[in-house]
Amino acid sequence: MYLKKLAANWFTLMAMGELSRIGVAIDSDLLGKFDELINQRGYTNRSEAFRDLIRDELVRKEWEHPDSDVVGTVTLVYDHHVRMLSDKLMDLQHEHHHNVISTMHVHLDHDNCLEVLVVKGKADKVRRISDTLISTKGVKHGRLTIAGTGEHK
Repeated sequence: MYLKKLAANWFTLMAMGELSRIGVAIDSDLLGKFDELINQRGYTNRSEAFRDLIRDELVRKEWEHPDSDVVGTVTLVYDHHVRMLSDKLMDLQHEHHHNVISTMHVHLDHDNCLEVLVVKGKADKVRRISDTLISTKGVKHGRLTIAGTGEHK
């Protein structure tokens, strides 16, 4: 059993690089709520949940720097009957074809469409493209979702 655990720990170290152990003092009620949350999300331990929180914050921080290379998605919901709206959105995407790297179009019902665009580039440029798309007259709802480029372990 000891050798099995040792092998598992060695594999974890090799896969992630050197691990550091830290101690965290936290209010018992807050820890209880955190445990409930990570349990609902399917985490098997607190360490991975803490690592994800840290990664999430690092991604958010990365997006604050205008020259950072970033990726994300822009989600749009709009009424395709609005005059020339589909054409405007398509023109904007083609205008920024270096940054809009993929799209998915879904017909939600007779009137409404959902469009998801995968965007990539400098944070400032991606945010400007997103703002332009979302603020286009006729778009009912839009959101930029930021993601990491995978550089953070």
